[in-house]
Amino acid sequence: MTLQSKLDAFKADFEAGKPPYNVPYAVIETMRRATAELIASGTAQRALKAGDKLPPFVLSSPEGNKVSSDDLLSKGPLVISFYRGVWCPYCNMELQALQEALPQFKELGASLVAISPQNPANSRKSVRQNSLSFPILSDPNNDVAAAFGLRFEMPDYLIELYKSLKNDLPAFNGDPSWTLPMPARFVVGQDGVVLYAEVNPDYTRRPEPEDMLPALRRAASLAA
Repeated sequence: MTLQSKLDAFKADFEAGKPPYNVPYAVIETMRRATAELIASGTAQRALKAGDKLPPFVLSSPEGNKVSSDDLLSKGPLVISFYRGVWCPYCNMELQALQEALPQFKELGASLVAISPQNPANSRKSVRQNSLSFPILSDPNNDVAAAFGLRFEMPDYLIELYKSLKNDLPAFNGDPSWTLPMPARFVVGQDGVVLYAEVNPDYTRRPEPEDMLPALRRAASLAA
């Protein structure tokens, strides 16, 4: 079963109001409106693309260790996944799919990191909940996401919806801004050039991990 087919099945149940979420249709309409507006804004078209240079970053692991893009690239090509947080079921399914694909990435000499705005405690929860063996890095205020062109401000009506659902992003993230990253995935060669970029303002749509393998093979051949 592909990642997207799993996401589609979850979405169908969620929008049908099935347990455990049991959300009313008005919630679905509000979420659809926010996604449609983000798509129409063209924000995704301004994000980092293949051929662009990676913005260097230094972020903290859940254990408080500093992790830099330079150190990661010194070891080989890099796969970077931006996700919204442990509270997002679509993101958790994506992280699980990336974990399954990790041996293929490693065979090609690549490492994998995931980046989200959530605080270290919730990153540790992500690792436990999804049985991950790759690093989850915290991006306070979505500053690195902004450098990649992924950060967006949530509209007021969506903030009110999240509050009504007890989805308190300032508490999750330790940041009062109510911003999120658009889910995105990048493959970066050791020279810091982006070889693959996929950004989707519709958080229910994610590429398959295998879609990155051609770019990783290209990166491995360039490094050879």
